[in-house]
Amino acid sequence: MPLFGSHLSIAGGYYKAVRKAAELGMETVQIFTKNNNQWKGKPLTDDDCRMFKEAVEETGIQSPCAHDSYLINLASPDSELFEKSRDALIIELERAEALGLEGVVMHPGSFVKDTEQGGLKRIAQGIDQVHKATKGYHCQLWLETTAGQGTNLGHRFEHLQQILETVKVAERLSVCVDTCHIFAAGYPLIKKSEYKATFEEFDEKVGVNRIRAFHINDSKKPLGSRVDRHEHIGEGELGLEPFRHLVNDKRFSKLPMYLETKKEERDGKEMDAVNLKTLKSLMKKKS
Repeated sequence: MPLFGSHLSIAGGYYKAVRKAAELGMETVQIFTKNNNQWKGKPLTDDDCRMFKEAVEETGIQSPCAHDSYLINLASPDSELFEKSRDALIIELERAEALGLEGVVMHPGSFVKDTEQGGLKRIAQGIDQVHKATKGYHCQLWLETTAGQGTNLGHRFEHLQQILETVKVAERLSVCVDTCHIFAAGYPLIKKSEYKATFEEFDEKVGVNRIRAFHINDSKKPLGSRVDRHEHIGEGELGLEPFRHLVNDKRFSKLPMYLETKKEERDGKEMDAVNLKTLKSLMKKKS
């Protein structure tokens, strides 16, 4: 069975996200290691790291990961922003390594006023520089598929392919597939034949063996809209079928799958718990 989890708050202590995940019946968790809309973060303390790792050990939570800051843009043609982004990503990886995380999910970046090719080239260069500064780390960078809003890169499988083929140490780079994003980017997933064709194309361009995690989100917007708006599982344009295909796909049966849906309650129930129950109900019973 996949490892189901969610993106949870670190308010009050990093370890609280781990304990909350376990309380909700989850097997994994995703966090921010600092405020995601600020460049600088409060330094991690030894206690932060110790208590987080103890919580992981005690709860049995597996494959915890982080998402990087939304400010980071390695595709930027502005040299100052590129360097600031590279340095910030190094710090993100340092913090994640200190906490014992498996990966840092990163948006590839936006080429702004330049070209796709210029942006993709800079992303690979930036990742090479981050890798050089974090030699020997266990924690990986996980490139996230995007919806393709504006000049965002990563909405075509070819973008990920080019980055992976260009970086010098490709074995330190993996992929996080977001169901909402690839659907909004134009890859159909609803019919079994569509799901199969989309992942065949992914395998041909990138390789399904490169997938290290999933973000499991329904989409408020239709196929090919290139608009990134998450919805609760089964309540958006995707519906339940793509998630049924995904959670029963043997190729991904051991991978972490993180919810990034809205934190809210309905009829006294936390929607993270409701979404989790929905996903588990789609699992085929073993005979």
